[in-house]
Amino acid sequence: MTPGQRRRRPWGRIVAGLTGLALVTFLLTPTGCYLSRAGWEEAKILAGRRRIVHIVEDASTDPDTRARLRLVLEARGFAADSIKLRTGDSFTTYSHLERDTLVLVVSGAYRDRLEAYTWWFPIVGRVPYKGFFDFGAAKDLARDLERRGYDSYVRPSAAFSTLGWFNDPLLSTTLRLDSVNLANTVIHEVTHNTFYKAGQAVFNESFANFVGARGAAWFFRTRGDSALAAFADADWEDDKRMGAFWASLYRSLDSAYKAHPGDSALATRLAVRDTVYARGRAHLVNDVAPKLRTIAPERMARVRIDNNAALLARRIYLTDLELFDRVWARENYDLKKTIERVIELAKDADDPYAAVKKWLGETEFGSPGFPGRGRSPKEAGSLRGRVRQVRELSG
Repeated sequence: MTPGQRRRRPWGRIVAGLTGLALVTFLLTPTGCYLSRAGWEEAKILAGRRRIVHIVEDASTDPDTRARLRLVLEARGFAADSIKLRTGDSFTTYSHLERDTLVLVVSGAYRDRLEAYTWWFPIVGRVPYKGFFDFGAAKDLARDLERRGYDSYVRPSAAFSTLGWFNDPLLSTTLRLDSVNLANTVIHEVTHNTFYKAGQAVFNESFANFVGARGAAWFFRTRGDSALAAFADADWEDDKRMGAFWASLYRSLDSAYKAHPGDSALATRLAVRDTVYARGRAHLVNDVAPKLRTIAPERMARVRIDNNAALLARRIYLTDLELFDRVWARENYDLKKTIERVIELAKDADDPYAAVKKWLGETEFGSPGFPGRGRSPKEAGSLRGRVRQVRELSG
């Protein structure tokens, strides 16, 4: 050992000690405790993984489960080979959960303006939602937000992505989805592995929603299953209709709030919002629901429309969906090129929606959520009466 090495070693111990102290301090913060719990739950999920190919080959696996698992592997392979998404080893393993719901997701918002309550996390930045494996903690947070004067909204989720940091397994909560939504979910989640812009949850989720929907339709067409492909197309069209509805409601509510500014008008803003929400509910049930082809009208009658947190949470997945279709049309309906184009435009932009609109020559458009004027290919056949199952994208 040289004298220089002997002199450097104490500094190395000091740096290591300070790093360890900083880590311990972080883990004792609310964010650190939350991430520790999430990491522990993720570790349990990963520990229970089984290779899907082994389950498919197992003679004791029931035929329905075997068929669904094969569909997952095929959708994952299609995402990697045809769509060119970064799948890694995601969805090559399966974990069974002893519950029907994976996580509860909590959203919050100000009651008198359309501004989400956000949380900050390493890597992903600020996000307008917080997922909980501990359902009691989720409900406690929702009650705490309400006590502090915010709106809150709690919804279940059947799947999530670790953005490629771990090889996400397929979960039993996801396997319960119907075939179209199962393929859609696989493609949606590996889209996050491919591209995720920190601090832009709405763009990330809406873009992944587009890729999942268009990717699933393409996947079923390559399998020669025109019925499921048409259902996937119709499902996407319904997502766009619901996205346009939520955008219209958002604009109406925003205008109502802005018409009554100032602290003295708080009670007026809250009263006006009740009127806007009541009109929105009537419009949804009477005008929008009858046009939906994959969502039962009675389901729309149960949708909660009285809460800013719920409104903003739904728009996370459904903001400016037509915009992605217009890029798809410009790229001659080539999904792979469309994905490459959107990522290229969004990766260095402060406002990814604005960057995409500028490329399309649509800079006159306002905030995300403005209904688009583009067209997509007309899907064939009537699919009324078929109902989407577990995945909560619009209700």
